[in-house]
Amino acid sequence: MSETGENTFLTDVRTLRERAKKTIEKGALTPAYQGNVQTAIDLLQTVVATELVCVLRYTMHSISVTGITSESVADEFAAHAKEERAHMMWAANRIDQLGGVPDLSPEGLATRSATEYGDGGNLVEMVRQNLVAERLVIEHYRELIRYFADHDPTTRIMLEKILAEEEEHATDMHDLLVAHEGRPFLPS
Repeated sequence: MSETGENTFLTDVRTLRERAKKTIEKGALTPAYQGNVQTAIDLLQTVVATELVCVLRYTMHSISVTGITSESVADEFAAHAKEERAHMMWAANRIDQLGGVPDLSPEGLATRSATEYGDGGNLVEMVRQNLVAERLVIEHYRELIRYFADHDPTTRIMLEKILAEEEEHATDMHDLLVAHEGRPFLPS
């Protein structure tokens, strides 16, 4: 606060009102946005593609898994597919908020995604494919979070929420791998 008791870091409310009225066609994107809008949209397009590929992989695995414990593993894969779809929707909606159009086209999806679709296999191979994918997105999203930092806190917070769920998915896949291979991989 200044010596007069005013908050000098806050913009005058009248000024904010005038700014809001001038550019209403930009929706949620205000002059205070500090990031590069097109770069943000481009990066979020990779998140959309990555999450779509994860939805498809987990769904394929939930359908094709076999074995004595396959029903519970299929349920886990299906639950993860549902959560990955929610992540994709969050990123797609954020692209919309920034004035872009989310790219949900199947054309070139694999090349836009950070993760791979995978190729099925037995239960353990499917769990390994999902664990590798989760570890990859964890690193990718950590990089994106550092990039967005304070320049785009809304996107950063969304990515932090996704990251927390991806870490849970990785732990789930690790636990399944331990259960089916009988040895822990993480240090105690």
